[in-house]
Amino acid sequence: MSDQGKTASWGQRLAAGLGAWRYGTVLGVFLLVVGALAWRLVDLHVVDNDFLRKQGDVRTIRVESIDAHRGVVTDRHGESLAVSTPVETIWANPSEIDADEPALTNVARLLGLNEARLRERLRKYAEREFVYLRRKLQPETARQVLAMGIPGLYSRQEYRRYYPAGEVTSHVVGFTNIDESGQEGIELAYNEWLSGESGRKRVLKDNRGRVIKDLTLIRDARPGRNLELSIDLRLQYLAYRELKAVVGAHNARGGTLVMLDVDTGEVLAMVNQGSYNPNDRTQLSPDRLRNKAITDLFEPGSTMKPVSMAAALESGKFKASSTIDTAPGYRRFGRFTIRDHRNYGVISLTDVISKSSNVGISKIATELGGDTIRDLYARLGLGQPTGIGFPGEAVGVLPAPPKWRPVEEATLSYGYGMSVNALQLAQAYMVLANGGIRYPLSLLKADEQPVGERVLSEEVSFQIREMLREVVENGTGKRAQPGFYSAGGKTGTVHLVGKGGYEDSQYKAIFAGMAPIDNPRIVTVVAVDAPQSGEYYGGEVAAPVFARVMGDALRLLNVKPELELGEAEEPRPASGERG
Repeated sequence: MSDQGKTASWGQRLAAGLGAWRYGTVLGVFLLVVGALAWRLVDLHVVDNDFLRKQGDVRTIRVESIDAHRGVVTDRHGESLAVSTPVETIWANPSEIDADEPALTNVARLLGLNEARLRERLRKYAEREFVYLRRKLQPETARQVLAMGIPGLYSRQEYRRYYPAGEVTSHVVGFTNIDESGQEGIELAYNEWLSGESGRKRVLKDNRGRVIKDLTLIRDARPGRNLELSIDLRLQYLAYRELKAVVGAHNARGGTLVMLDVDTGEVLAMVNQGSYNPNDRTQLSPDRLRNKAITDLFEPGSTMKPVSMAAALESGKFKASSTIDTAPGYRRFGRFTIRDHRNYGVISLTDVISKSSNVGISKIATELGGDTIRDLYARLGLGQPTGIGFPGEAVGVLPAPPKWRPVEEATLSYGYGMSVNALQLAQAYMVLANGGIRYPLSLLKADEQPVGERVLSEEVSFQIREMLREVVENGTGKRAQPGFYSAGGKTGTVHLVGKGGYEDSQYKAIFAGMAPIDNPRIVTVVAVDAPQSGEYYGGEVAAPVFARVMGDALRLLNVKPELELGEAEEPRPASGERG
């Protein structure tokens, strides 16, 4: 064989060997890949079979919160004053929604949103995964939205606070914000008690974020605890009705009414005008939110005269049979003059109260000294917190100068130069009504008889009640007679304080009293701000409200009428005496 032939044969053998090597290499690599894949399958399904499950869980299993409903607030008889009802909240994942989706027109209509703003918002937050569209919707509305099948729209259950009594109990109960956190009233004062604790659960979701199945409960939701108030909703309604009527009839600036249980210190009714409906947040305004029975201070005026008289009787310097010379009907203290409606001459202590004599009570105060009167005021709870625990409570002012000037002693005796709120004034009259015991005030229903403190003798309190009876029967409070029940109380008419001092033509008409007078069950304070209809005295404006409210309240409480049909009279016009 020639050299050329040998060379060609060797090249052919080399080419064949290289081809076989390449084929073997490719085949080996292929078999290796197949083996690796087979091993991985075995590894995933046999050796490490949790991997696929974990990866699936990461994509489909989520942990969601379980909202806890807020505790129910009820009156003393179990009537609901604040409840939480289930509602739906619509939210969106903007990254999943096409902002130009035509169906968004119907979504905006159902949710009460501006369509252009809705689309703009979805574009603005396109990178986000969560945006609220509308919270606290009726479930039916939410179902209509979700039925459109728009990707990226979801709902979740929440709770909405609802107040069945509306504006009637708004100043007591208060309200919550959209996140169910207390903002005013009892809702704020007992927010922690009423608030629940959210739970957590694992759920299985599809690729559109819809819950397919609840898997496991991580932590159960703990609902808020219920709260039973001392308020009697029946009395609250009638008090609100009468107060609203008198404020409207006299074109007054506002008003307040407080009713206490004499033997427990429980608040049975507490209303104000103007008011607001906590179910309609569009009507909320700062000037209507205050519970003026607790937050607003005023000079109590002549309603303090019975307390000053109690200090006089307690001192031993005066007896119920004592007399006072009030001639000539006025007293001068330098440039300051106090006057009676007319010259009453020599009158009894009972007449000092029933005729509301400033001169008579000021002469008694001069004899006693300011410290003696102030001490009893303080023992009855004036000038200090009531302990009711209501947010924004105003303590008031009870003066304590190092040395009393005669004019300061005089004005203190008839309720000027000091300030109280309506609840404090009711507390003071509660002590006079129950025989001298000061009970802690409460907006919560008392499960047992509270422990009180004796601050006035039973004898003195009885004598004062007899004087208060005379005010209603023959004095400045004739229009306070509550139908078939006897009553006692005191009128008060004080100048309102403005930016420049006392306003000459603006008054607060007050009546504080109790019934039935022989065995008092309830104490009520009525205060009407700036009546404009011509009448402005406490005996003309506030006393008739007291009569109507007390008469109805005692009937609702099943108190047996004391007066026969012939004895009971309609409230009579006030006499010439003013208080």
